[in-house]
Amino acid sequence: MDPLSWLDILGRLFVQLLPVWVALVALFAVSITFKRRLGLYGKLFDSTVGMIGFALVMFWVFAALFANMILTHDPLAQFSGMRNAAPGLPLRDPAGGYDYFLLGGDALARDVFSRMVVGAREVLRIAPFAAMISFMIGISLGLPAGYIGGKLDTGLTFIANLVLAFPVILLFFLLVAPEIQDTPIPRAMAGILFLMPVLFFTVLLNARFFTQPPKRNLYVGAVLVIGLWAYSGLAFNADPLGIWGMSPNLLNVFVAVVFVNAPTVFRIVRGITLDIKTRDYVSAAQTRGEGPWYIMLWEILPNARGPLIVDFCLRIGYTTILLGTLGFFGLGVAPESPDWGSTINQGRRLLTVYPHAALAPAFALMSLVLGLNLLADGLREESLKD
Repeated sequence: MDPLSWLDILGRLFVQLLPVWVALVALFAVSITFKRRLGLYGKLFDSTVGMIGFALVMFWVFAALFANMILTHDPLAQFSGMRNAAPGLPLRDPAGGYDYFLLGGDALARDVFSRMVVGAREVLRIAPFAAMISFMIGISLGLPAGYIGGKLDTGLTFIANLVLAFPVILLFFLLVAPEIQDTPIPRAMAGILFLMPVLFFTVLLNARFFTQPPKRNLYVGAVLVIGLWAYSGLAFNADPLGIWGMSPNLLNVFVAVVFVNAPTVFRIVRGITLDIKTRDYVSAAQTRGEGPWYIMLWEILPNARGPLIVDFCLRIGYTTILLGTLGFFGLGVAPESPDWGSTINQGRRLLTVYPHAALAPAFALMSLVLGLNLLADGLREESLKD
């Protein structure tokens, strides 16, 4: 068989990504139809920048979800004669599989396109959830620091500044170094950090339904059962059913991302709280006799959602870059993992001769981070109109 031309490659890529295109069209059609009923999310579709960013982000989300349908080859499999193969080169012996390497092969004769697609799954299974836990920790500590103030504020702010004063990349290297995996430090840190989301939702629901004991007991009980079950598996790998769990390497990376991001979120939440707590509706809640946690979680926090949602999108992008940096230096997840940072590092050694192996994952990383930044700009633009 003859090699494919670039036009043929693009056509085959379009067909191979068909599940992603169908999902994007369906999502946009439904969202635009009902955008007036969808709050801030619906208003996003009034912003051209926001829609472009949302489309880029959801492209990679759907690519990760439908990766098994999109892949042309096993991302870890090596194929004879395909070492550093050019894009569109046919396989010598397809053996009933896909006939071509659409984006070429890497230095170990693996399919660049398939590794790029699976790399999206590697990034998106860490970055959003790590950012989410960072936000829960930052919110849980930033709200009381800003609202109550005093020694609590001074102590928490000092600890946050202490972490932020340390160079971020160096701190990451220390936290994810292979030698750290053999110590109890990652599990101890996970035991503290992963407990915060359970406490956050427990206090949130208790404050909301404190005057309705049946509902409060039901909701808080459900959170404690599910939350502590997940906590035991994620933090200590002690889930008896084996549903929740993390490999030591992945736990290291996850804990490092959460630990580095939480102080920044804390400072943002604290600053917003210092401003909002002087508003009239907070004074009205205090006059009604509402408790401090109710005021913080159900009066102040909802009115801080705009800046926090914007920062959450930016935080995911920032985390994605950090994960790529760790992978580039060989400190990410498993060495054979097709995460984008590791793939870029492997491809850059032959960048001047065979650029495709590094350019494809680099473009993927750039487009996802660009999409998150544009999405944040669109959300900021629309939230300012509220």
